[in-house]
Amino acid sequence: MNIRKGNPEDMKSVLGLIQELAIFEKEPEAVVITEEDLVRDGFGEKPLFQVFVAEIESDSEESKNGKEIVGIALYYYRYSTWKGKTIHLEDLIVKEKMRGTGLGSALYAEIMKQGKKDNVRRVEWNVLAWNTPAVNFYKNSGARILEDWQVVQMDEAGVNSFLEKL
Repeated sequence: MNIRKGNPEDMKSVLGLIQELAIFEKEPEAVVITEEDLVRDGFGEKPLFQVFVAEIESDSEESKNGKEIVGIALYYYRYSTWKGKTIHLEDLIVKEKMRGTGLGSALYAEIMKQGKKDNVRRVEWNVLAWNTPAVNFYKNSGARILEDWQVVQMDEAGVNSFLEKL
């Protein structure tokens, strides 16, 4: 297994993993992003995210040059009024066939190393309450799950509806 920074050529595989995660989270229709979006947003003049990819030697259909991307950790920087610069881990995804191999732990460690290197004061992410293996993994790593906080979002339709009422 090799973990490295992702590049534009990896975005087709990254999108495939994002779609696999959406299926796992029971929302396959929720992914509207395209490979082109990922390339533009991650590798343009002002990148909105960075990504680590985990690859293995493979001769599968998904492999490229004998390598297959089987996991990602996609993150971006945020600013906390209490802590300053932070990292938000948007998604840590491991292909189903690779779960339980230590690959997720290796990607997680890479994010923590990046946080240390960047002198951030916090690394944060969301986890679904029903994803017990992930919840237990994070708790066992020393992460705190904030029970009193709730994630708040407004989707595109909600934004439009709100603005129409102004």
